[in-house]
Amino acid sequence: MGRTLPSFRIALDQEINSWTDFRRGLRIEDREYFDNIMRYARIHSDAGSLAARMLLSENVFLSALIEQDKKISELTVEIERLKKNQKKLNLPKN
Repeated sequence: MGRTLPSFRIALDQEINSWTDFRRGLRIEDREYFDNIMRYARIHSDAGSLAARMLLSENVFLSALIEQDKKISELTVEIERLKKNQKKLNLPKN
């Protein structure tokens, strides 16, 4: 029996390829960020295949949000670490 729908990963690649003209229209320095977002979608494709969403772009965008939130959390932790180190350096000597 044949499949009526492509696998999620194949459909995701088709969705990503449908954004080729948009990518081409971006400034060269922005294309790297676009490529990162598409990479995030591939990283989270297992979750996307379970979600069964009608719009594949929803999976792409949610994957990007997840990865961006992870990065924000990492940077927040790093900022707090640097603040603590700065306070230690500014302590008066006894």
